Amino acid sequence: QVQLVESGGGSVQSGGSLRLSCAASGYTYSNYCLGWFRQAPGKEREGIATLDSRDSTSLADSVKGRFTLSRDNAKNRVYLQMNRLKPEDTAMYYCATTLDYRICVGPPLPEYEYNYWGQGTQVTVSS
Repeated sequence: QVQLVESGGGSVQSGGSLRLSCAASGYTYSNYCLGWFRQAPGKEREGIATLDSRDSTSLADSVKGRFTLSRDNAKNRVYLQMNRLKPEDTAMYYCATTLDYRICVGPPLPEYEYNYWGQGTQVTVSS
């Protein structure tokens, strides 16, 4: 059974850093696309980072230059390192995956193609 569990969220002041972790189980996660999304109160969910089976990554313009993706295959984890955090980064952060796509960097994979989601981890950035 595919399961994704996010962790690492918390409260931090503007300019600070956090590292989110997405622990994947129940499938060979490195063979498929994995995305990070976030949703702020009253706003639509936004895709911010993608990692595919080629280890190709993409980042949304809103986080490019501040966030980076990495993976640890020994631990079945994908990390989202978030630096220079801003109050507008405050949101619930989710990782998601799909078993239907292995390549998803280039044209972005639509959100509706991700069919397994974690429960989310809250990030709050104060000014």
